[in-house]
Amino acid sequence: MISLFSPAKINQFLRIVSKRADGYHNLSSLFQTISLGDTLNIELSDRDELVCDDPTLPTDKTNLILKAIELFKRKTGLAISFKVKLNKRIPIQSGLGGGSSNAATTLWGCNQLAQTQISVQTLKEWGAEIGSDVPFFFSQGTAYCTGRGEKVLDLPPFPSRSLWIVKPEGGLSTPEVYRRLKFVASELGNENGNDLDSFLSGKLSSFNDLERPAFEIRPDLHQLKETLLSSGFDRVLLSGSGSAFFCLGEGKVLQ
Repeated sequence: MISLFSPAKINQFLRIVSKRADGYHNLSSLFQTISLGDTLNIELSDRDELVCDDPTLPTDKTNLILKAIELFKRKTGLAISFKVKLNKRIPIQSGLGGGSSNAATTLWGCNQLAQTQISVQTLKEWGAEIGSDVPFFFSQGTAYCTGRGEKVLDLPPFPSRSLWIVKPEGGLSTPEVYRRLKFVASELGNENGNDLDSFLSGKLSSFNDLERPAFEIRPDLHQLKETLLSSGFDRVLLSGSGSAFFCLGEGKVLQ
């Protein structure tokens, strides 16, 4: 058995560039892992199985962990099975990438236990088949992601700093948030390739094009952001499609 840490992520900026013919969206985003994460205990077994300490998390074949196991077996052609025990700490439907992170970690763990020596690049390519954010979690933790998220440019890590994650009750459906983009399409960012340079040079501040459609679905999230900003934080931004915010600075944390 191996025990693996599966980190959450935040998006330091997220621009939705355009709608794709395949139904996905092209994006431009700076992804960063954080210290919050799940733990996966993976072992060889006589059948594929997922158990979790969070009873609200589906553990059937809709879970990306089991999808990753199925993908690994299909790609390698191995008649092998795995059992995964998931200690869940990343909130569900939070925009923190928990499912994608779990999938990437599972692929890596299966590769280790099966001793198949599949390259990280190949695992990254496989992972893109089950989730746009999965390839990022094979990076070193800081990366500029484009395409639908599967094109990953590794970057040097940023200096460590403290941040707060604020997760209100209830979540948000990522597909529903993206569906709402049609109402704000005229106000989305133009095709661009300069977001990263502008952000690193300080010419571009943190932003998230998914905030507005998320706030349309849940107006309480907009009010929460205003409350957090008034509490003294320097930066408050929805992560991904939400519903969690990350907060930087010396604000007063809400209880």
